[in-house]
Amino acid sequence: MDKTANGGDNLAKVLIRALPYIQHYWGKTIVVKYGGNAMVNEDIKAAVIQDVVLMACVGIRTVLVHGGGPEIDSMLKRTSIESHFVDGLRYTDSDTMEIVQMVLCGKLNKDITGLIQQAGGKAVGLCGIDGAMLKARRIGDGRLGQVGEINEVDTSLLNSVLNSGFIPVVSSVAFGNGEGQSLNVNADTAAAKIAVALSAEKLVLMTDVKGILRDTQDPGSLIQALTRAELDGLKNDGTISQGMIPKVDCCSLALDGGVQRAHIIDGRLPHALLIELFTDEGIGTMLTI
Repeated sequence: MDKTANGGDNLAKVLIRALPYIQHYWGKTIVVKYGGNAMVNEDIKAAVIQDVVLMACVGIRTVLVHGGGPEIDSMLKRTSIESHFVDGLRYTDSDTMEIVQMVLCGKLNKDITGLIQQAGGKAVGLCGIDGAMLKARRIGDGRLGQVGEINEVDTSLLNSVLNSGFIPVVSSVAFGNGEGQSLNVNADTAAAKIAVALSAEKLVLMTDVKGILRDTQDPGSLIQALTRAELDGLKNDGTISQGMIPKVDCCSLALDGGVQRAHIIDGRLPHALLIELFTDEGIGTMLTI
């Protein structure tokens, strides 16, 4: 048999298997939280950008939400601004907030937007301040400085961008509702609240782990699918702990708000988004109502 023909047949089968998923997601909204190693490894970054462009090309209303912790840390060091922590959380004073806003809303946001356009997509870089898209209030009594919790999402600007055929690239800086100051907000939570407000089909969190593991020391113990009720059980018995808790809480927030599925996937793997969306096997952990 002609090896070239056989290879073409295998490729065709892959595309045909993806067809039902492409048909299902056409015209629906998927919110992707982009962060971690996928933002700093150049090869993986290129793969993520290609995935996002392909998603948009097959009719998926794709929203990309990003953080940028490592880039912020690097800029703080370069400007000799020391980080202070309260109960393990970074205190964001006015000097730090200037760096956060400069990095997230400026360079990083526009770099990602530019990469999407270079890959043949159409993107618009936004932050939560634009159109007061993300409104937030300071956490607690303001003990963390300019760190906020989102209490309202205005989707009018996002829908306008999506309806015009562009990919919104959103950085996690919010409009300080009631005071007008910029507030630093958690990017995972921002993605979850945007997904709820847009009645998204899916929320996808790209992380630096395979997904939810029954044993954190055993990469082979990946849990591929969980219901919302099972999620609570694993939190209560300690299976889900430490850094995975905030990500799981964001997924729960999305599911409770009507998002059909939430996914925690390993963003370190090339084309993880496409594998999750367009194959039977998927990747990472899928969470459902």
